[in-house]
This record gives sequence, structure tokens and C-alpha cells, in this order.
Amino acid sequence: MDTIWTDLTSSAFNWKFPNGEKNEKLIERIISMITNEGDIVLDSFLGSGTTAAVAHKMKRRWIGIEKGDHCYTHCINRLIDVIDGEQSGISRDFNWQGGGGFKFYELAEPLLIKNPILPIYQINPVYTFDMMAEAICKLEGFKYSPVGEYHGISSENRFIHVTNQFVNSSYVISITKNLDKHQSLLIYCTKKQSKMILPDNIEIKKIPKDLLEKCSFESEGM
Repeated sequence: MDTIWTDLTSSAFNWKFPNGEKNEKLIERIISMITNEGDIVLDSFLGSGTTAAVAHKMKRRWIGIEKGDHCYTHCINRLIDVIDGEQSGISRDFNWQGGGGFKFYELAEPLLIKNPILPIYQINPVYTFDMMAEAICKLEGFKYSPVGEYHGISSENRFIHVTNQFVNSSYVISITKNLDKHQSLLIYCTKKQSKMILPDNIEIKKIPKDLLEKCSFESEGM
């Protein structure tokens, strides 16, 4: 096959995306050259969703990333049509009858932002307490599952507790009364008593100080 493909027209799907939409047959040719059924296809600039649509019809798994509004106006509707069995593009070539599905995720607001006055980071005010607790659980590798005093669990023996209250020895005792000796607890708080003597199975971290190393930030020069 030549490296110049003149047999493909500019568009094969009427999604009114003239500046970026690619022919489904073009994407099909590329995907078929470098992947097999079941492989993962990534398009980090999904545009009108052509790559995902073609990969889906070709029985590839796929990941699409798009920050523009056409994620809502084009991609979602198009992929729903694909799942419903639309017959445009390469559908007839692959005897596409529909099926499958996809998960849609929105990128969350950053957990930490710069204080507008002081040279420090703070919890983003758009976060409710529950949102903050869930985010901290994810950052620390815990499954968010609030039950009783604990907000998450990473194993049968390790738990996490998040609070915006002042943590002192009495507070620690109150939330660890049901904790067995072979179990451990990570506590995240905004304020705590200094120089507390803690059992070996209890660890306390500060918000936001101990979250900084777990979050990525743009460089100061950008």
C-alpha cells in the first residue's frame, strides 16, 4: 500500500464538524494496521468522536479525551447512535448491528488551589466535606466507603478518617474505641494537638500540607 491514500474522501459522517472530522474508512484503515480485536485505542483529542465510533464497531476497546463542548454536542450523541446500531461509515463493512456501551467521566475541579492572598495552598471552596473526604481517600489509595467513624478502607485492617475538627488525644481515643490492635487508622485533619503520643497503628496527617506531595501543580513559571 502506498503512503499517499487518495482513495478516501474527506468525510463519511454528517456530524457538522468540518474542521476536524475524519473519514471513518481512514480511521478504520489505521486501526486495522496497528491493532487487533480487544486492543485499546486512545484518542486524546476526540473531536467529533470518529475514532471511538470506528474502534467500537471494530470491536476494539477505546478511550477518548475531549475538553471542548463538542464532547457533549457531538461525541456522546454519536456514540449512543453507534451503540444503537447506526449504519453510516464502516457499519455495513463490519456488519455492525449495535451493542456494547461506554462510561463517561468528567474531570473534577482541583482539590487544592492557591490562596488568593497568602502564598499557600488551600482546599478548593467548591468542595463539600464529603467531596473532600472522597478525594483524600482516592489520593491515599482507600476505597471511599463511609461507615461510622471511618470514611474509607484499603484492606480489612486499614482505615481512614477525615475531619475538619481539632484533633487531640481525646478525639483520637473517641474514634479508635472500636479499632482492634491489629488494625490501623490514618487520620486527616486541618488542626491537631502538637506532640501527641500515638500508638503505632495510628497516623495523623494535616490538610492541606500532607496532600501537596500527592497533587500535581503547574510550575510557577507557567
